[in-house]
Amino acid sequence: MKKQYVLDTNVLLHDPRAIFAFEDNDVIVPIYCIEEVDSFKKEQSERGRNARQVTRYMDTLRSDGQLKEGVKLDAGGTLRVMFTERKIPGEVNPHRDMDAKILACALEAKDRHPSLRTIFVTMDTNLRIRADAVGVEAQNYEHDSLEVDELYTGVSELELDGKDIDTFYSQGWLPLEDPYYSPNEFIHLKDRGNQSHSALGKFQQDTQRVVPVNKPKDGVWGIRSRNKEQSFALDLLLNDDIKLVTLVGKAGTGKTLVALAAGLAKVTDENIYSRMLVSRPVFPLGRDIGYLPGTVEEKLNPWMQPIYDNVEYLMGLSQKDKKSGRGWHELVDMGVLQIEPLTYIRGRSIPQQFMIVDESQNLTPHEIKTIITRAGQDTKIVLTGDPYQIDNPYVDATNNGLVHIVNRFRSEKIAGHVTLTRGERSELAELASNLL
Repeated sequence: MKKQYVLDTNVLLHDPRAIFAFEDNDVIVPIYCIEEVDSFKKEQSERGRNARQVTRYMDTLRSDGQLKEGVKLDAGGTLRVMFTERKIPGEVNPHRDMDAKILACALEAKDRHPSLRTIFVTMDTNLRIRADAVGVEAQNYEHDSLEVDELYTGVSELELDGKDIDTFYSQGWLPLEDPYYSPNEFIHLKDRGNQSHSALGKFQQDTQRVVPVNKPKDGVWGIRSRNKEQSFALDLLLNDDIKLVTLVGKAGTGKTLVALAAGLAKVTDENIYSRMLVSRPVFPLGRDIGYLPGTVEEKLNPWMQPIYDNVEYLMGLSQKDKKSGRGWHELVDMGVLQIEPLTYIRGRSIPQQFMIVDESQNLTPHEIKTIITRAGQDTKIVLTGDPYQIDNPYVDATNNGLVHIVNRFRSEKIAGHVTLTRGERSELAELASNLL
């Protein structure tokens, strides 16, 4: 059954290509959305960029016909811009309440075409409630979104006979001709008859084998993995063939610490990369840090302090060392470590560097794309974050850039992902993450 979708402004600002995302169904954009989009087009931010892109798309479609009558889309549906003089029940101030005007368009579209199922699409929870109250079906915009509970974890369990696990240990691999496993997916091999008899492996797509996980005997920069997920993460981080690593986990799981340890090992011990570049979003990404006093380094201190704490922990500095002036600055002075605000990364090319972007859940899919496309020859990018701890009001747990990248790169051989579940910071921190 053909449907007609009425889009809210926030959908267009989140995804400028939303007008093309509804297959062969009809798409309606209220004229009031265009007015709201116009008010954002001068912003030097992700939202401003999206506003300008929406305007360009609409202007291009305008050349194919009158938007008032409906313009044919490539997928088979039509795009129409409409307005209405209608008022919705409970409307307080029609001249100031733009949401009411947009919702009135949805109600008008429903009445004009009763044979079509009309769906109002908005990312505003309150507006969906208002739509339901006036009798209009409303949905969230879920294109390219994924529930966190359904997110690919990068880890699977496989029950085998005990002799198969013995074979895995003796010959160092095990055939696994299963097309449903993703490249670099980790597998916990379990004995059907004896749960304590198990092994940890990683799926190699080229050979269709499970091979042992790489576990450095002496640890990495003074740390050792405390659970199997940290072992999996270190395997990906230390593998030079994998250029993109995503680590998802709640606070205290060690995702940032293991990434920093692996990066320092690759830069200082193995000389694989020229330096380690570390950054966190200066929230929001488009916000300039120029209003703060001091150098770029001093301006970033409030956001980068967790990184400094982890680096100094890996350096094994005591309180006496810190009081004497020793600290992470030593690595910066040596050229091993570089602090870079993401605000200024667009347009750069970053070759032969181990790049860590912490708190990536606060980035939009486009911002993540901007970062990854900066990777030059022999650069490795590590994205870490917790989708449940989002500060950016324009993304949520289902549509942020980190979740988007995990979903899109799942089938790529040069990418790997692990979800860390066990907190290792302290017993108190673990309890707080689970109970609060």
